Amino acid sequence: MDARAAAIADGTACELIWLLEHPPLYTAGTSAKPGDVKMERFPVHAAGRGGQLTYHGPGQRVAYVMLDLKRRGPDIRRFVATLEEWIIRTLAGFEIAAERREERIGVWVRRPDKGTGREDKIAAIGIRVKRWVSLHGIALNVDCDLSHFAGIVPCGIADARFGVTSLRDLGPTVAMAEVDKVLRREFEQLFGPTA
Repeated sequence: MDARAAAIADGTACELIWLLEHPPLYTAGTSAKPGDVKMERFPVHAAGRGGQLTYHGPGQRVAYVMLDLKRRGPDIRRFVATLEEWIIRTLAGFEIAAERREERIGVWVRRPDKGTGREDKIAAIGIRVKRWVSLHGIALNVDCDLSHFAGIVPCGIADARFGVTSLRDLGPTVAMAEVDKVLRREFEQLFGPTA
């Protein structure tokens, strides 16, 4: 990813997005606190991205987004908001109402079924920008084992009013290929055509 981002910055490679699933692991962003690892159930990798600790594993769509922000507009806040909007629109394609929160990065769903004021995070965002090229990106919980988040304080949020959810937890059973199709469609609406 670093090599590709450098090549994009040098103008010798095209922008690129990788869609993948990781084996079970935890990643630590640059703001991660060692005390937020409650149980080292899986390897912990220093990721070099922004943010704190999160879980990655099967059933979660990770999208590493390598875009030339100098060409697209050097505004990191706008870029993060557009990533959030990308996820929100993708989830709307599966009839899931999701929202962003000014005080919390990522994408959230209200959970009236789990008590007043309960919100669960369905997607995390962690990026890095080098020479105005973005690295890392998003993690959307599609059909992952949510119990794996119990080994950490996800994204540094320990408040019991905020949990973690997935598409499957909310009802829809969706194949990863369907998610990828909607992700691509909504990406093109926000960022432009893909090759």
